[in-house]
Amino acid sequence: MRALRLLALAAFFPVAGFAQDAQTLADIRAEIAALQAEFNALKSELVSTGAAATGVAGGDALQRMDAIEAALMRLTGKTEEVELKLNRVVADGTNRIGDLEFRLCELEEGCDIAALGDTAPLGGAGGGAVAPIAPVVTDPASGGAVAGGPELAIGEQADFDRAKEVLGQGDFRTAADLFATFTQSYPGGPLTQEAHYLRGDALSQVGDTAGAARSYLEAFSGQPSGPQAAPALLKLGQALGALGQTPEACVTLQEVGTRFPGSAEAASAASAMAGLGCT
Repeated sequence: MRALRLLALAAFFPVAGFAQDAQTLADIRAEIAALQAEFNALKSELVSTGAAATGVAGGDALQRMDAIEAALMRLTGKTEEVELKLNRVVADGTNRIGDLEFRLCELEEGCDIAALGDTAPLGGAGGGAVAPIAPVVTDPASGGAVAGGPELAIGEQADFDRAKEVLGQGDFRTAADLFATFTQSYPGGPLTQEAHYLRGDALSQVGDTAGAARSYLEAFSGQPSGPQAAPALLKLGQALGALGQTPEACVTLQEVGTRFPGSAEAASAASAMAGLGCT
């Protein structure tokens, strides 16, 4: 029975391990290590009891065990390969975002390049395999988070609603300031990405295109798979185009279609690329 279980696990593991679920690469490597330990124990048991030599475990038992061991080694190698590729993607994405931040700072009045600091790794402070971010459950009537979603800090919803109300009243500069204060007060909160995104909209309305682009970039880079990621990336690309940064705009708009294929944002990005003459 233990041999059958090992065979079943070895056959199922490539599908389960690399599916887009809550497992991280660290979880996968830990499971492979546990499976390898159990395999070694079973192989030692067969050899020590003489079952392999007497045929009690079935003909050519050791040959089958060797085949399983080879499969486990291949799985370990594939896992390490995926981890290396993921780390390269994170590093490349982080470098690109850092370059955009530098370029936007050059265009933004009063921005101190020396104060930018290091760019946070794409997808989270830890980089690499990042656990999925819990979705924000919203109330259609209020547009805010409700029970069942991530827990809000005291005053967080009220501060967000106040900034959003001011935005709706057309006081865009004040709204931008309120959203800026909100993101500083509640970094990493469930409403922070939307606050960055709406601040970008407010700054766009007052003609601060560089500031708007920075806000859209912060909205996307802080949560690349979040609910506002696609529209933030789209508007970032459009803002870069408006700033005359055509090559960067084309790359960013192309990324919208790559990350969010079939979405309304992907269609809008394709139209924007055509308008910019992207090749």
